[in-house]
Amino acid sequence: MDTRLAEIEIKLSFSEDLLEELNRTVVRQQQQIAALEQQLRELRLQMQRSLPAEDGGGHEIPPHY
Repeated sequence: MDTRLAEIEIKLSFSEDLLEELNRTVVRQQQQIAALEQQLRELRLQMQRSLPAEDGGGHEIPPHY
């Protein structure tokens, strides 16, 4: 009985360690996702600023048509 209890305690200890490692991984990945989302927002703003403003005149037909 003592041997079985010791084995269960060992497995529980390993499971707790694994759970902690998985939690750290999830936190790290969430931080990376947040950073990438911020970069994406900044890139979208840069693209919007660099695009020529439309004057509302509709689409012009190129001269070769």
